[in-house]
Amino acid sequence: MYDLYNGYYDNGAAVGVALVIGLVGLLLGLAFYVVSSIFLMKIFEKAGVEGKWRAWVPVYSVMVFFKLGDLSPWLVLYAFAGSLLLSWIGIGYAFSLALAVFAALAAWRVGLKLQKDAVWVILYVLLSLVWYGINAFDKSRWNPNVAPAPWAGNGFLGDKTVWQGIPVQPTPAAAPGYGAPQQGYGAPQQGYGAPQQGYGAPQQGYAPPAQPGYAPPAQPGYAPPAAPQQAPGVPPTAPQVPPAAPQVPPAAPQVPPAPPAAPPAAPPAPPAAPSDPNQPPA
Repeated sequence: MYDLYNGYYDNGAAVGVALVIGLVGLLLGLAFYVVSSIFLMKIFEKAGVEGKWRAWVPVYSVMVFFKLGDLSPWLVLYAFAGSLLLSWIGIGYAFSLALAVFAALAAWRVGLKLQKDAVWVILYVLLSLVWYGINAFDKSRWNPNVAPAPWAGNGFLGDKTVWQGIPVQPTPAAAPGYGAPQQGYGAPQQGYGAPQQGYGAPQQGYAPPAQPGYAPPAQPGYAPPAAPQQAPGVPPTAPQVPPAAPQVPPAAPQVPPAPPAAPPAAPPAPPAAPSDPNQPPA
């Protein structure tokens, strides 16, 4: 009886511990789901996704995340279905591993569009919740004009779905510089390859030498003035010669100034005194 009691007590304790562990795991999973949904909601808002409810739907929120990461959202369903249906033969873990690899690729693409370097995917692999939080609340802005993913042309990995309320991601056919001629790339622009007025077109009386394979670049904001056109059959008018300046006669030589006047002569000598005072002076 004692052994039966002890055995019953041990089994009850083990069941209680298992229930506690299961309850703690359930609470942690619920907390992870709530926090990650809040972070995904903020990331979806940056990406321009309409409807906050998309971040709160299990499995579907991961599909939207894959779509933003330039991956086919149906990969999520393939991986979940394969891991559930083939787990009984021992290969379900391979689909779970493939889902983790695809999620890392999607996080890499989403990080690039949120102005993050490629090394940030390491943080997603180690601490995905921290990665979600940083990208949700930092000052980064969504930039869809990044180079298309290497697998964009792949029919299995590439995203070709169009869902209402979710922005369409760039493809090799629509991305700038990826097959379609853009402004300044493949299409002739004004001033480059097209003759401009007074530049590239032959003028009357002037024929510039042709250089094969060369078109003079246009100067932005500058248009050379067009030469005046002459009536056909009329020879160009000769340039007018300016009239000669009137000749000015040389000025007369200047007369030197008169010499200064001579100084006055010495005053006359006074008369000599008479020798005889009784006689008048001569």
